[in-house]
Amino acid sequence: MIKIKTAKKADTEVLALLGRLTWAESHGHYIEDKNNLLNYLDENFSVSKTKQNIKNTKNHFYIIYADDFPVGYAKIIVNEKQESVTSQNNCRLERIFILDDFIPLKIGKQLLTYVEEQAKALQLDTMWLSVYIKNKRAIRFYEKNEFKNVGELNFIVNGKSYENIVFSKKL
Repeated sequence: MIKIKTAKKADTEVLALLGRLTWAESHGHYIEDKNNLLNYLDENFSVSKTKQNIKNTKNHFYIIYADDFPVGYAKIIVNEKQESVTSQNNCRLERIFILDDFIPLKIGKQLLTYVEEQAKALQLDTMWLSVYIKNKRAIRFYEKNEFKNVGELNFIVNGKSYENIVFSKKL
C-alpha cells in the first residue's frame, strides 16, 4: 500500500538518508569527480542541514511510503524566485525522488499529484523546477505531466556548472 505524508521534524534522519541515497542514484553518475559528489552529498544531505531545511517555513517536505517503508520524498519551496517564472505566487519543486528499486512501481506520478494538491491548498498558482539536460528520464516525466520548458539555469556542484532546463506548470 502506498501512503504519502507531510514530513515533520521527527522525520529529519529519514529525509537526510533518502535525500542522500536518491540524489546519488539519480545524479551521481553525472558528476565526474566523485570527491565533488561526496562533498555535495555531505553539504546538502547531512542531518544538520536537513534539520535546518525542515525548520524553514517556506520548505515543505513529503515522504512516500510503500508498505510503510519510506521510498521517496519531495520538497517544495514556497515563492522561490526564478527569472523564467512570472508568477509571484509559485513554488519550486526542488526535489522529487524515488529510490531506484521502487521506480518500477510508478509511484512518482502519485507523489507529484499529491505535491501539486498541497501547493494548491497553499493557494499557489505555479510550480517550477529545474532538471539536468542529460536526465532524459526526468525530462520525459515532467513533459508527460504537462510541465513546459520556460528557460535554463546552471546548477553548481562544488564549482562545476551543469546546464539545467527550467520547467513550469500552472496549477
